[in-house]
Amino acid sequence: MRRLNLYLLFLGLSTFIFFLTNCSNNKNNKNKINEPVSIILDTDIQGDWDDVGAMGMLHALADSGEIKILATVASNLSPLVVPCIDVINTYYGRPDIPIGAPKTDGVTQDSRELQWPDHFVNNYPHKYKSNKDAPDAVAVYREILSKQKDSSVIIVSIGFLTNLKNLLLSGPDTFSSLSGRDLVAKKDKHWVAMAGGFPRYKETNVRRDSASSYYVINNWPTSVIFSGFEIGSNVLTGLHLINAGPKDSPVRLAYAMSIPKRPHAKNGHKSWDQTALLVAARGIKPYYSFKRGYFIVNSDGSNAWKDDPFGLHKHLVQKMDPDSVAQIIEQLMMHKPLK
Repeated sequence: MRRLNLYLLFLGLSTFIFFLTNCSNNKNNKNKINEPVSIILDTDIQGDWDDVGAMGMLHALADSGEIKILATVASNLSPLVVPCIDVINTYYGRPDIPIGAPKTDGVTQDSRELQWPDHFVNNYPHKYKSNKDAPDAVAVYREILSKQKDSSVIIVSIGFLTNLKNLLLSGPDTFSSLSGRDLVAKKDKHWVAMAGGFPRYKETNVRRDSASSYYVINNWPTSVIFSGFEIGSNVLTGLHLINAGPKDSPVRLAYAMSIPKRPHAKNGHKSWDQTALLVAARGIKPYYSFKRGYFIVNSDGSNAWKDDPFGLHKHLVQKMDPDSVAQIIEQLMMHKPLK
């Protein structure tokens, strides 16, 4: 009888400990699932209007609690890039998100002939009048990164790699005693880039500032996910946004003003930048599979690919039907600001 009682006592304690452990694990898993992804968006907005769609998605994902927007940084020297970023941040109720701009040589590319950039700055609230009013992008990167947990930040580039080169080459400052490369290695979880094409291509984001692209891709210290030209080319968005999106939305406005002026976009605009952001926020699955290896960049900005099961680089491979991905992206682009 004594042995039986001891056995029952042991069984009861074991069951209780198992219950507590599972409750703790479930709580930890729940917290892990619900923790928002910390993102810095580096955009050449105005080079094309898919950046506008990506920024609409960015704020929709922030409002749903899936991501935390740390900064929105311009990689394009065109003077209205920062004001356009500022307009979108302000429209979605986040006028205080840090914005930076390159203070070195770089690329100027805009869509002023489509008129939406000028319409943005003439009709929507914003505080920055031009790129020159914004702080140095490298300083913004260094300050933000220095304050984050180790291996917690996802940098998403949907434009030129000018800022990332300048960041890697930066030295210690008041924000951090680390070099730029060491700071990135410590704080960056991984980098997601709309760049290149696979198995080989000569894509604009890589080609236009080819010297920066060559340096960054060959020296980036953490893993990289590349969303290639061919991925976004098959995902057409914008028509439903124009027809049913919020009438006051700057995202809708950019598409409504641009698509009629571009015959190639009559069935919707290619969603290069949005696919990169979707993967950064929600992960590769279930939207895509991937190949692992190394992005080979040439001095002229063209690229190739080398498979390697141990490579630090991944490039996306189509899995989900592109029309289904387009529906997901367009729904996010149609998001209304929270009151």
